[in-house]
Amino acid sequence: MKIILPQNHTLFPALPLISFPSPTRSHRSVSPRPRLSAANFNALRSLHRRRNPEFKVIQSSLKGEGDTMILEAEDAELLLATCITRALPPALTLEVGLHNIKDAIDEFESNPPRSSSGMYRFQVAVPPSSKALNWFCCQPESSGLFPQFFLSKEKDNQALRPLSLGGLRGVFGIGATVLIKGSSSSALGELSSLKRCLSVDSTFVKAYGFVDVDVDIESSFMKHVKGSFYLFIPKIELNEFEGISILAATLAWSDSSHYTYEEAVQSNKLALDQASHHFWPTTQRFHIKFIRSSLRKFNVLEDENTRMVYMNALSMGGKDLVNDAMELKELPSTCQFSVRFSPTLAIANNMCQLDLLSRMCCHLQDHPNINSLWASLIIEECSRLGLTYFCIAPGSRSSPLAVAASTHPLTTCIACFDERSLAFHAIGYARGSHKPAVVITSSGTAVSNLLPAVVEASQDFVPLLLLTADRPPELQDVGANQSINQVNHFGSFVRFFYGLPAPTDDIPARMVLTTLDSAVYWATSTPSGPVHVNCPFREPLDNSSRHWMLSCLSGLDFWMSSAQPFTNYIQVHNSHGCGNTTSEMAEVLEVIQGANQGLLLIGATHREDDIWAALLLAKHLSWPVVADILSGLRLRKYLTYFDIEEDFLFIDHLDHSLLSNSVRCWTHADVIVQIGSRITSKRISQMLEDCFPCSHILVENHPNRHDPSHIITHRIHSTIIKFADCLLKGCIPQNNNKWCGFLQAVDRMVAWEISFLIHSEYSLTEPYVAHMIPEVLQCESAIFVGNSMPIRDADMYGRNWTQCNNKISGISSLKLPHHWIQVTGNRGASGIDGLLSTAVGFAVGCNKRVFCVIGDVSFLHDTNGLALLTQRIYRKPMTIIVINNHGGAIFSLLPIADKTDQRVLDQYFYTSHDVLIENLCLAHGVKHVQVRTRMELQDALSTSQQEEVDWIVEVESSIDVNATFHSKLKCFACQAAENAFRIVSSRLSISDYNLDGIFLGEICKMESSFYRIQLYAPPTSASVYGDSTNCYREGYIIALFLEDGSVGFGEVAPLEIDKESLIGVEEQIRFLIHLIRQTKISHLLPLLKGSFSSWLWNSLGILPGSIFPSVRCGLEMAILNAIAAKEDSSFLNILRHETAREESSERSSSVQISALVDSIGTPTDVAEIAATLVGEGFDTLKLKVGRRSDPMEDAIVLQEVRRKIGPHINIRVDANRKWTYKKAVQFASAVMNCKLQYIEEPVCDEDDMIKFCEETGLHIALDETLVDSLENPLEMLSKFTHSGVVAVVIKPSVIGGFENAALIARWAQQHGKMAVISATYESSLGLSAYVQFSHYLEVQNTDICTAMNMDTSPSVAHGLGTYRWLKEDAAAEPLKFKQNPHTDFIEASVHDAGCFLRKFQINQKVILQNFTGEQINVYQLKIDSEGSSFVINVQEIGPSNERNVLVFLHGFLGTGEDWMPIMKAISGSARCIAIDLPAHGGSKMQYPGIRESAQEPGLSIEVVVDILEKLIHHINPGKVSLVGYSMGARIALHMALRCSAKVAGAVIVSGSPGLKDVSARKISRAKSDSRASFLVSGGLEHFLDAWYDGALWNSLRDHPHFKQIVARRLQHDDINGLARVLSDLSAGRQLPLWEDLRHCKVPLMLVVGEKDAKYRRIAQKMLQEINHGSRSVNDTQVICEVVEIPNCGHAVHLENPLPVIHAVRRFVNKLKAPDSDRREFPDPSKILIEDSL
Repeated sequence: MKIILPQNHTLFPALPLISFPSPTRSHRSVSPRPRLSAANFNALRSLHRRRNPEFKVIQSSLKGEGDTMILEAEDAELLLATCITRALPPALTLEVGLHNIKDAIDEFESNPPRSSSGMYRFQVAVPPSSKALNWFCCQPESSGLFPQFFLSKEKDNQALRPLSLGGLRGVFGIGATVLIKGSSSSALGELSSLKRCLSVDSTFVKAYGFVDVDVDIESSFMKHVKGSFYLFIPKIELNEFEGISILAATLAWSDSSHYTYEEAVQSNKLALDQASHHFWPTTQRFHIKFIRSSLRKFNVLEDENTRMVYMNALSMGGKDLVNDAMELKELPSTCQFSVRFSPTLAIANNMCQLDLLSRMCCHLQDHPNINSLWASLIIEECSRLGLTYFCIAPGSRSSPLAVAASTHPLTTCIACFDERSLAFHAIGYARGSHKPAVVITSSGTAVSNLLPAVVEASQDFVPLLLLTADRPPELQDVGANQSINQVNHFGSFVRFFYGLPAPTDDIPARMVLTTLDSAVYWATSTPSGPVHVNCPFREPLDNSSRHWMLSCLSGLDFWMSSAQPFTNYIQVHNSHGCGNTTSEMAEVLEVIQGANQGLLLIGATHREDDIWAALLLAKHLSWPVVADILSGLRLRKYLTYFDIEEDFLFIDHLDHSLLSNSVRCWTHADVIVQIGSRITSKRISQMLEDCFPCSHILVENHPNRHDPSHIITHRIHSTIIKFADCLLKGCIPQNNNKWCGFLQAVDRMVAWEISFLIHSEYSLTEPYVAHMIPEVLQCESAIFVGNSMPIRDADMYGRNWTQCNNKISGISSLKLPHHWIQVTGNRGASGIDGLLSTAVGFAVGCNKRVFCVIGDVSFLHDTNGLALLTQRIYRKPMTIIVINNHGGAIFSLLPIADKTDQRVLDQYFYTSHDVLIENLCLAHGVKHVQVRTRMELQDALSTSQQEEVDWIVEVESSIDVNATFHSKLKCFACQAAENAFRIVSSRLSISDYNLDGIFLGEICKMESSFYRIQLYAPPTSASVYGDSTNCYREGYIIALFLEDGSVGFGEVAPLEIDKESLIGVEEQIRFLIHLIRQTKISHLLPLLKGSFSSWLWNSLGILPGSIFPSVRCGLEMAILNAIAAKEDSSFLNILRHETAREESSERSSSVQISALVDSIGTPTDVAEIAATLVGEGFDTLKLKVGRRSDPMEDAIVLQEVRRKIGPHINIRVDANRKWTYKKAVQFASAVMNCKLQYIEEPVCDEDDMIKFCEETGLHIALDETLVDSLENPLEMLSKFTHSGVVAVVIKPSVIGGFENAALIARWAQQHGKMAVISATYESSLGLSAYVQFSHYLEVQNTDICTAMNMDTSPSVAHGLGTYRWLKEDAAAEPLKFKQNPHTDFIEASVHDAGCFLRKFQINQKVILQNFTGEQINVYQLKIDSEGSSFVINVQEIGPSNERNVLVFLHGFLGTGEDWMPIMKAISGSARCIAIDLPAHGGSKMQYPGIRESAQEPGLSIEVVVDILEKLIHHINPGKVSLVGYSMGARIALHMALRCSAKVAGAVIVSGSPGLKDVSARKISRAKSDSRASFLVSGGLEHFLDAWYDGALWNSLRDHPHFKQIVARRLQHDDINGLARVLSDLSAGRQLPLWEDLRHCKVPLMLVVGEKDAKYRRIAQKMLQEINHGSRSVNDTQVICEVVEIPNCGHAVHLENPLPVIHAVRRFVNKLKAPDSDRREFPDPSKILIEDSL
């Protein structure tokens, strides 16, 4: 096996467009590598000396293959292992991407790495449209750079797509950075080396080549040799995926092979020069004619038995690919490719048919008659022009054309008996491929049937070529059969009309060719559209022989000898870019720069390059973006590490927001930039008109007028790419923050409302179809959406993806904002005819899996499209969703529906029908499924994507139901927009408000106070009825201080019956106190609808599911109260901004209270208590039951209570899931006559709840069930829409705060159920907030009833009667609950509760402890080790003790500061010490003198352990517990296993015992050394870019604080020291500890992230080794456990810290047991810490 670094001068003839200097080393002009400074040189001498043996060449020589330098397998293995990838920002065009890579290589050259070997890769995301084949074909025949290849990505399980159809994604590569050659005679060691060098980390580097093929370039031959392989990594590569293409340049060098760094750089520059000069510009159309002519000019050998293989050259993740040469045969491969190895050696498969190409033009004289000749010339010229897709309608007069098209070797033909469907099919193909299809018809009305499609194509600028056969002139206007006037038949709807004469040899055949050339130019030039060529034919119409003169072929010799069209139309383009901006364009830029309230409106956009340009433009402008459904950006999936709120502001629901008069009047943009002219939403179009006068800039690449409202002030005739290029080079200021904040707030509220209503309506609705389809689509899919209701529903209710299923490895490292789905439709004339046919054509043209969504009337209008569907011609399977509401549902939403008799509507508007779509499908042999439920729809769509057949999914619907639900959606969306407007506008309008962006203010600090208040009796939640004289409630009061001095208080009061504990709650509060300082409060928080969850994640970096419910409740309470204090308002008023009248009403408003009764006691005693409460003024009582063993005892108590208080008092009972189903039914049978309002959670199994209702007839309420529903509440609650479920009991502190409570309450109210807020024995602080919140829900319920035209529900008695348990209060003055003088009922005054919250003061008598934060003790200690000195920075916090000490060790590039939030959380119970490891943070290394004889690394893990041992001994004489991450985890594990005298236990976070395999350690060393060199030469910033591009950090890159984390890493100032640590502490230099694990005596906790598959496997293997060792020493105690942290990857402590805090504290608690070398753990395997702890 040979690994080859090719020189660029192999086979190097001169290029026609550029002149290269001779690349030989004796003449090459290169820039010398910059010399190292003395300081840098001294710092790196030892590093280089240690590295050199790892790159030592065993055998190195110059071998055959020209001047190619050969590197032996061992050195090549190390070379590939050191590959470093740098991702550049996305580029507007492929040309820009090439330019950016050139700049990156120039920068790289100016600051070269200091390593003797290396491999670098630069890559950039570029537009996703297909260009690889184009680029390959542009390469000159006399190229000097080989190999050159194109590889198709078509799957083998379908018919290979002809190149002529376009839309073919693939890979283009040029040059070879590395060649890998071998044969079956290769030594086993070489094959093993190949396996390893193809198994390291970079994610995109691929190798391409052949197996069982021997390539000899010198001899210019290829032959099949079993066991041979020939693979190469290209210098320049374009790899096309769905939604993205990746342009890359890879270079490699090895001084030991005499192929230097300078030569590698120059070689890649030459490759870039050739690739750039021989390139088809983005601004020009690339026709298939160039592909055909280009492939023909190459001397290509077609070999159908050869396949081209490809593999992830550097990313196979350790898979055992190459145990022997046979395994190479199983690599992924394609049978469609073309490779040129030299000017004389090439091979291809399924790329062209040269034998047919050579014959097709050379035998024109053999045509039997002149009709056949002209028809053949027409079809051949079409194919040369790139028009190879023919839609043929049967007919006699068109026979010559049909025969010629169907027999041409490069055409693809489809036939249909319906010309109308056929023409729309051609439109669909043109929409997908952006090339014209050719329609062939007979004469007469067959031509007229094309008119609807011609109109659509004309109106929407779709290119189309119509070849209509006709009678000759002598048969016109004489009554001949099937003869009509076809001249200018389509009038102004075609771009041009050509009337050919009847074929004759009196006219040179050249006329036919030039006519076709002109016609296609007209069809494809701006403004593109249909062109009509009328083709009269005389008989014979078959192939009967008729003499014709060969003289008509005069002048066609050059044409017949080439593959080019006769006339090449050439457009002269200005150079790309706006370097010389015109004065008009300068004016536009000035208008945009001066915008205060700018709006970017993206209309219909069909080309992928244009969508890409629009996306980058949106990012650059940072304006609010309104994307139409046809823009390609409406349905999208973000890569969440991309800071969306900073870079993009998509306003997806502006249409429904504009239903609000207030929003409509407020939303006035001063500058509108509109990309694409067509907008689906009528309301948005009206808004644009309302904004006038303003600057309205419309960008469209045609000259036609599209301004129905006459408001366009600047009309730019340009491609989107050119316009975006101009703006990207301009400096565009940020928008008005109030403008952006307002639109964002309203849009979020409306979006939440729409999503909530759609998902809480559990029947299958049409909006649900539009809402969920994007969720089930693959990235490789596209959508064709029908007119009428489907496109409107998609535009209004389509949503972004919640999970991207793009399978491109490493995509998140490419700095891409998101992925999108292409959406198209027929919006030229917006008719419903031909939609199915268009969709089928679109699937052929775009080469994607297409989902078509159309209505039933549209489907019936084009049932002939089913005939086209059954012809699977080179397309992927389709899924066609037919919304069948048995008529035209759109009319039910128009004003006509309210003023017209139902009979007239049904017959003349709805055109109601009972057609069985299933039978139509059966007749055409198409698979059909009918769905009536949401689950059936999801299953059908999911299954359809897994099968290779077409599906028609019929969604059963109803016009009336659909109209009602649409009306409901609009009503509530309007209400939501109005509420958002009132809340936000009141905030934005405050003149003295310092609004920073979209934030209300900044949190200055947070404090907490631990309270203990005495109760009169034990809580009813207590498992045992205790001593009433010694009952307490404990919790925390948190105080949140804003920068203006405003203070908000919140209460955190966990229940002992929940999974929370006081110590756990305290840790989370301490964590928040540290984290929350200087955090900004979003003005969206009071909206509640997802805003708090978003804020927790985006601002604090806390996963919402990881924070304790009681802590979140208290935090939300404090924030809302702080906002209220800042605005001098009330808790209630910031949730729902009230008018003066409503505020006046609030003063007299009150909340009814339900009393709580503990049923422990005799029936008489309980009844007396109940009667006393009724006497005090309670009209609702809740009794706790289920605490006795016999439910009949509870029944007797209840019967006595009912007897005592009478029938008019509401009684609720709460069983807390204490009963089995049998016991619950037994209880119910005994209380049937007790008139219960409801019983909470009567059975222990929630699946029995509905069954209980139905069997007993009793009403029930949900309580504990709500806790189980928090992850996906609407889905879980769908089981409880039953009428027997009459209430939900919502405890904010148990379900996680007011946001979650509001969602559940809204669901209940929407389904006609009571939403009961219940306290959990909180103090007056929590009770006051609950009173205000309860009233908010009551008002919300009134709004719902009003919107739904329902009677207002009676007020609900809320479960706040726990105040009677409070003997003491955390408030200095408790909240008063009074008897309403008008009703005599006990109620809570809403106004009093608001005043209480504003004036709240803590009762210091009940406060046991205050916590305001801790000071960190920072100091440095000097440690000597191995003759070197180190100054170690130490940060310490927590109580001073010697028994419970935690030492935290960070990972590479980290500091002790990384652990600070976790340390501050735990410091209440442990002394926490964080150490900056050598060269990190504040720790310094004092370099010793360089000893020439030094062989060992100067900073090995043993040295670091020695430093830490001495440091720890100085800090604490006793044992410590270690917590280490990554590199720090390896150090901690080493200390735990080999220094156990000082270590009580160790928490190993994402750590490893090292590498067992010697070769793996060697590769690891090489990688570390290469990266260390790059760190010194490239600088820390570039190093961090490359470092965090690795797959290990995929999850961390998704974290909202990723940029801040990287910014902290940039603070390191000892770059040389970091490089030394990276090299010396490499896992490759650490001796493995696997054997030591078997003898482990120290307790270990192995913490790994759920998404970190690699370290999860390592942790399980470590556990197995430790358990194996325990058994071997006859020890049954468990000393190790694995803890898996959810929703995070490698950097567990940064990504999801709260579960880590819980795990570390639990581990430490176990170590507090009496001293022992071992501690027993409860679970020997794995413990999963759930999101909700």
